[in-house]
Amino acid sequence: MTPVRRALVSCYDKTGVAELARQLHELDVELISTGSTAQTLRDAGVPVTSVADVTGFPECLDGRVKTLHPNVHAGILADRTDPAHVAELAELGIDPIDLVVVNLYPFHETVASGASDPDVVEMIDIGGPTMVRAAAKNHGSVGVLVDPTDYERVLEELRETRALTYALKRELAAKAFRHTADYDTQIAAWFQRDEPFPAQLGMALPRRATLRYGENPHQAAAFYAHPGGGGLGDAEQLHGKELSYNNLLDTDAAWGLAVDVDEPAVAIIKHTNPAGFATADDLERAYVRALEGDPVSAFGGIVAANRPVDAATARRIVEVFTEVVVAPGFDDEALEVLRTKANLRILRMPSAARPRFGWNLRSVGGGLLVQHSDVGDEPWEEWRVVTEAKPDEATYADLRFAWIACKHAKSNAIVLAKDQQVVGVGAGQMSRVDSVRLAVERAGDRHVGSVLASDAFFPFRDGPDAAAAAGIRALVQPGGSVRDDEVIAAADEHGIPMLFTGRRHFRH
Repeated sequence: MTPVRRALVSCYDKTGVAELARQLHELDVELISTGSTAQTLRDAGVPVTSVADVTGFPECLDGRVKTLHPNVHAGILADRTDPAHVAELAELGIDPIDLVVVNLYPFHETVASGASDPDVVEMIDIGGPTMVRAAAKNHGSVGVLVDPTDYERVLEELRETRALTYALKRELAAKAFRHTADYDTQIAAWFQRDEPFPAQLGMALPRRATLRYGENPHQAAAFYAHPGGGGLGDAEQLHGKELSYNNLLDTDAAWGLAVDVDEPAVAIIKHTNPAGFATADDLERAYVRALEGDPVSAFGGIVAANRPVDAATARRIVEVFTEVVVAPGFDDEALEVLRTKANLRILRMPSAARPRFGWNLRSVGGGLLVQHSDVGDEPWEEWRVVTEAKPDEATYADLRFAWIACKHAKSNAIVLAKDQQVVGVGAGQMSRVDSVRLAVERAGDRHVGSVLASDAFFPFRDGPDAAAAAGIRALVQPGGSVRDDEVIAAADEHGIPMLFTGRRHFRH
């Protein structure tokens, strides 16, 4: 272990830095610092040496150049186990630096604030990452701290031995390289922000959890979050067991459906498909109506609400075995009711805002497929009635509702809906007409008078024929088949209205 006798401290985020410096001073560690950090330490009564006194050169260019000097970087990079390095430091009159405490300019936060390009550029740190990388490279001799949550761990070791173990220095070095990699990734992404797909895709996502297993028990899995993205990476778990891989997939699907409408709504998801979905004037009624969609499949499902959950809704939810409840909030009585189920996971989302843009990433052998997420407002104004029969206002509203629900079911997807309630779903079938038959079967007697949404065009008239035979009152589909005329003729023969959206919603 290398003793820690000299530390360089230069932090934009000064959380805990004065106390760290005070305790380092009490351990006889000499402190070197820059600019505002040095002033913070002096204000706290901690003796500190200015970097300018170490380099013999004043800070210049409005602080852009402070630590970029051999007296600093040779002190960090010298390998203390190499006699030649130690001798060269002595010959040059450079004292080694044993601990580097640095965090970087808030680039991401500046971008998020809507700052101008020149202001964003000023938040590209140069000296900080250089010191961090130098210390991390030379972790055999130097400790590096980029996260205030690690300050106490380092102090504990120093109190015991006045030195840091190699194991801790290696761990801190790995964290430092992750820190600078993430920082550079954010900068590159900002410069490429106008490119739909950058020439190189970089991701530096923090691991939020190591999961018990993946889709199956023999598969290892973890959850890497995207904080600030407005999705599950920002969710707060209020109760219940840890989330599983499948819980996360299903919860994401449920939440995406629930927030895709403006009215109070509840989605019940099983294996990423809607087992129930409904709107109502209040959340309790929306849940009851969603459950009616398929009460058998709802067992062990995921419940998502786009409004804060109240006690009445919570009492309904706990009557059915449910894995996860996700919502933008819960009142105190609702939480008390839900927490009577020890294993029920309760997730609070930061808001019920509808996602506006994002990427979908899926792995394939040897790479990633990347596409823009299927989010945003539907172009309702582009819908066309292509049949002689026209939908009335209530039918048109149900068609819109069914279309949203169908967007969130696996292809080939068919959704039957009536009065803003999903009554039958056929999903994941190889044949679209089979999906129609399955949806009708799942609906039972409720299929009569419902409307039907198809996520992609009907390639043959057999789908509309099957729908008409079941008493479906209207159809909506993207259109675009070479047999559109045949399909339209079938709808006209049955006297039912059909609309073309001009947009499909495949979900593989």
